[in-house]
Amino acid sequence: MIIRKLFKFENAHVVRGCSTIKCRSSIHGHSYKVELLFSSNFLDNGQMVYDFGLMKQNMKDIIECFDHAIAIWSGDERGYIDDMKKHSSRWVLLPISPSAEQFSRIFFVLIDKLLSLTTSINGEKEVKLHSVIVHETDTGYAQAFEEDAYSKNMGIINLDEIIFSDEIQNSWQESKLFEKIKSGEKFLNPKSV
Repeated sequence: MIIRKLFKFENAHVVRGCSTIKCRSSIHGHSYKVELLFSSNFLDNGQMVYDFGLMKQNMKDIIECFDHAIAIWSGDERGYIDDMKKHSSRWVLLPISPSAEQFSRIFFVLIDKLLSLTTSINGEKEVKLHSVIVHETDTGYAQAFEEDAYSKNMGIINLDEIIFSDEIQNSWQESKLFEKIKSGEKFLNPKSV
């Protein structure tokens, strides 16, 4: 069975090297929709694959890192990177260009890692992240599966190369959320509220 949870965020970026002149040469924004799809052949004690309420915690915080923020590619010009950091308190520095395709891969890697570190509390069993869909517009989206997220051909996503601004880090419910994900520290899935 597959279940889906939808999240939304607003973000600005420049996608260097793309075909569209406006996209590659001007800061612009999108109202993104992110679909997290989970699968399991089992149901928990509440007869669910995974309680949607549990996704409103750390998973939601991961997506909201990008809300009202600017996504910056670390390979961009130094002056541009410094200016974006100087003029925005919410920014994320990424080791890859912030296209919809790469956003779907980044979210897959982050949510997959978080899910693998989360201890179940209600009999959840063999819950896997099936795929991540990132809608950049109403008519266009990218969907990443496990083989895409960890593909060397598409560029390895090294979590140590992702940097969240202090403003973003201070917004997390779990104060050391990203550090715990990177270090492999376990999370206890709190009861849904």
